[in-house]
Amino acid sequence: MYKNSRGRPGLVLAAVTVAQFVLALDLSVVNVALPAIRDALGFAPLDLSWVIHVYALTFGGLLLLGGRACDLYGRRRLLMLGLAVFGLCSLAGGLAQHPWQLVAARAGQGVGAAAAAPAALAMLTTAFPEGPRRVRALGVWSAANAAGGALGVLAGGVLTEYAGWRWVMLVNLPIVATALALLPEGIGAGAQPVRRERLDVLGAVLSTGGVGLLVFGVVRTESRGWGSPATLATLGAAAALLVAFVAAELRSPAPLLRIGLLRSRWVAGANVLVFLAAAGQFAAFYFVSLHLQQVLGLGAAATGAAFLPFSAGLVVGSLVATRITAHRGPRVALVPGAVLAAVGLGWFALISPDGGFLGDVLGPSLVTSVGTGLVLAPVAAAATTGVAPREAGAASGLLNSSRQLGGCVGLAALATLAAHRTGSVTGSSTGATTGPGAGPAALDAGYALGLAAGAVLFALAAVVAVTVLPRRRPGTPEGRPLAAGERQEDLQLEGTSS
Repeated sequence: MYKNSRGRPGLVLAAVTVAQFVLALDLSVVNVALPAIRDALGFAPLDLSWVIHVYALTFGGLLLLGGRACDLYGRRRLLMLGLAVFGLCSLAGGLAQHPWQLVAARAGQGVGAAAAAPAALAMLTTAFPEGPRRVRALGVWSAANAAGGALGVLAGGVLTEYAGWRWVMLVNLPIVATALALLPEGIGAGAQPVRRERLDVLGAVLSTGGVGLLVFGVVRTESRGWGSPATLATLGAAAALLVAFVAAELRSPAPLLRIGLLRSRWVAGANVLVFLAAAGQFAAFYFVSLHLQQVLGLGAAATGAAFLPFSAGLVVGSLVATRITAHRGPRVALVPGAVLAAVGLGWFALISPDGGFLGDVLGPSLVTSVGTGLVLAPVAAAATTGVAPREAGAASGLLNSSRQLGGCVGLAALATLAAHRTGSVTGSSTGATTGPGAGPAALDAGYALGLAAGAVLFALAAVVAVTVLPRRRPGTPEGRPLAAGERQEDLQLEGTSS
């Protein structure tokens, strides 16, 4: 049984907004600094990508566990613990003297983020009751998420060029300190356990192992290829563990993730949609950043500045989506948003090696970013619609896991596709361009194909929004007694599965 506390929702919103901003910032701030990190610490070419990949591995692999843990042990507690670990590991990364120290620090950041991200979203959804107030709060959270991701590129470029690469790690410290200062004792943390349930250890091991192997297998395709025996074996083992996880959850009396939660068309549809949209969004950041640097020849700071219109469009789209969702529901914003993002990425795919920022980047940046913002804000509202407070953490962990996996798996696939078109090593997260045919024209062709594929992913997201998400918001059936073996949360989600 659970009791609910919604005290001081304004502080909850401020704290989770700052927390989400720094977590989103860290996903992109390091990318532009990779060449400087390589030169300073002496990374081997094939090892440098692990500065990015190890974060994705620990973050993505532990999200479901983090989501369930915050339901069992308290959202505020997990958020503070996660932010503290994230901040300490940011400090360790900024002080690193050897490659292994930086990689270990990035792994620790992922662990902290896996606890903080679902706890932050769960605190928000339980502090604000379902309806317009929650939608507005999620809109602010989504705008912070969008701004952090986009401004990370700008911050990474400026800090690397003018302050040194270490500051892409150290910049997290004052932001983490601000978030922790906004979490005083007694702040409303949503549903709190009255009777403690046991953590589903078997489910935690299977889910963490399965998702972790999936991420590991995907990121290794950069050097091993998709068809290599090592890749196939790793992905096969990941699939086996995830199937075992589903089977274990169906039998567990207190599962890590109640599979019945996916009976909700809102929950299932939103997670599929965010998986596709994250892949498209990561493709936009990745390929446009490489085009600006490798084809147009811009420096790190100038590349970051070129993303300012993208940042502004994301925030504008998120705020507009909040107003639409508050009055008409998530679906009304999700469909045009996904279509608009698909159009923008299709426009991006027309980039030319002889073009420039005004002709090839500014227009599609605005269209893509506004469309992406229209998707980011309501998808969180959709994924938590009808979810019982006691499962807010699990639903939040699932949504964050879908976003992380979508970005990781989708980008790896699109980078491989671009590399084949280029005929060189353009699929690397380090932006390597060695090999035959790696001139500006060849690189441009590969990036254009990757962006076109991203447009297809957003178009598929629009199809999911139209065909899977319900046309109307669910109502909570009342007055009917529970059937044998039925849980209250099953009843609460009943209206979402039709």
